[in-house]
Amino acid sequence: MTTVLSDLSHQLVSSQIDQAVLNSLSPNQQLLPITAKINQADHLEIGGCDVVELVKRYGSPLYILDEASLRSACGQYRQAFTKYYDGQALVLYASKAWSCLAICAIVSAEGLGLDVVSGGELYTALKAGANPEQLYLHGNNKGIDELELAIEANITIVVDNWYELKTLAQLAKAHQSPTKVMLRITPGIECHTHEYIRTGHLDSKFGFDPNHVEAVLAFLAQPEVSAHLDCIGLHAHIGSQIFELQPHRDIAQAILPWFKLAQEKYGLNLSELNIGGGLGIRYTESDDPPSIDDWVKTVCEGVSQACAEIGLALPKLLCEPGRSLVGTTCVTAYTIGSSKTVPDIRTYITVDGGMSDNPRPITYQSLYRTVIANRLSAPADQLVTVAGKHCESGDILIKDVQLPTTEPGDVLVVLGTGAYNYSMASNYNRIPRPATVLVQDGEATTIIKRETYSDLLRQDILPERLTPQH
Repeated sequence: MTTVLSDLSHQLVSSQIDQAVLNSLSPNQQLLPITAKINQADHLEIGGCDVVELVKRYGSPLYILDEASLRSACGQYRQAFTKYYDGQALVLYASKAWSCLAICAIVSAEGLGLDVVSGGELYTALKAGANPEQLYLHGNNKGIDELELAIEANITIVVDNWYELKTLAQLAKAHQSPTKVMLRITPGIECHTHEYIRTGHLDSKFGFDPNHVEAVLAFLAQPEVSAHLDCIGLHAHIGSQIFELQPHRDIAQAILPWFKLAQEKYGLNLSELNIGGGLGIRYTESDDPPSIDDWVKTVCEGVSQACAEIGLALPKLLCEPGRSLVGTTCVTAYTIGSSKTVPDIRTYITVDGGMSDNPRPITYQSLYRTVIANRLSAPADQLVTVAGKHCESGDILIKDVQLPTTEPGDVLVVLGTGAYNYSMASNYNRIPRPATVLVQDGEATTIIKRETYSDLLRQDILPERLTPQH
């Protein structure tokens, strides 16, 4: 706790933070949302809202999303591409990090497009008012219904494999309208991240392997195919939660030769290069991710240099940040309940949520940091393990963390929960998913309602023969 406060003293202690200073902070490098501070009650405040009061009003667990942090991250990506790239550029929000109407609407208003990976994410983006011309559909096993929805919405489809490519060619022909596609290529670039989130190395379920790319280009160049599928570019992605810059520079060298081959040998009018996302965020004090500005600069320099070396005009450059846009913009507030001390082993404190609202610790062994929102300045004098309430021994949110001595009713806040928390949430143990509030300038607005017990039964059907007879 003391470490967290001292580490963010420039952010938390000040009660008056100049907007220019807020906008200069790279949100992905902060442990807390950029508007976080200690108020006069010694409570955590985000977006001008007292977190303790938010829990009293909306209940817990509660996702609290800071609008200023999200808009700042969007703006920093957009501005960095303007500064470092001489060609056209478009930032796409990787909405799998967290897809809901409000977030899609905010990033769209900030001038970003969206990367969607399912029919549900596509439907959400369209309902939020996203521009179809700035929507891109990914996925390694898209269903026929998802492909048809994408064709009807006139969005770009990122083709992942031969089966999908041939299926899409038939569907586009039946719809009698040209469909824009990009090819996802596996670049064969290794990076230091969790095994499950490395997608650029050759042993991956995603994308065409390099030895298949030329055959795919030849297929797309056939007149009976090109009449219905308009291949506009290439896509590659090397993983997520990456702190290294060099792999993002290398990706252009791996992909652009295919770009030139497609244009010169096969006459395909490629104009867009999507280099994916993957910039990491700061979950703990030891994490040291690059800033958004540094990441964009590296990408732009890599693409510009690679184009110059092979005599290629600068393509429209796309990227797909997700976690680095939304990850540190949100915290999750819990209420502490029971505790248990196992002598000479550990002390458990239990919160009213856990793996159903944050499955990343049990899935990826992910690390988080936490604070006690109602006593921010209290000394961290107790080593505890924060356990969830689920009937699962592995439901541990944070293991061995220094906190103030806690009491039932204290508000414990886990930091950096904007990415892959609500989007991966479940109803395990028939626990309703939490509400989300959007905070800005002292106002809190519900953007996702808390589920009720009746919501849990909404899709259940009890056959008549099983209906109890009373």
